[in-house]
Amino acid sequence: MNLSHIEHIGIAVKSLEEAIPFWENMLGLKCYNIEEVKEQKVKTAFFMIGQSKIELLESTEPDGPIGKFIDKRGEGIHHLAIAVKNIEENLQELDQKGVQLIDKTPRKGAEGLDIAFLHPKATQGVLLELCENKNG
Repeated sequence: MNLSHIEHIGIAVKSLEEAIPFWENMLGLKCYNIEEVKEQKVKTAFFMIGQSKIELLESTEPDGPIGKFIDKRGEGIHHLAIAVKNIEENLQELDQKGVQLIDKTPRKGAEGLDIAFLHPKATQGVLLELCENKNG
């Protein structure tokens, strides 16, 4: 595995409009990017903390992954994302080791990253996302 750092922590929220002011006004962070990822039925907002980010996730459809998550568990931490190099090789290695994967091949995520998720059943209940920035 070629892990670099915590890329971001994803937090499911009912409303970006309601959640962003807390992070900006109470914690002093600046939302630097809001983006919709239509394929995942989600709208995201990003904040930098050192080398890592906080990603707020609002469902754009009730049947989207974030909408279902909030219905089942409420707002809160949704996933932990780890920056990697050579995401395809990492996925192959994990697959060969018998790790249950949600994505066997990367897909496009917010901010143009290549992403893939590991199943929480394989990671002690934590949804892990591998991310690779191939543009920088």
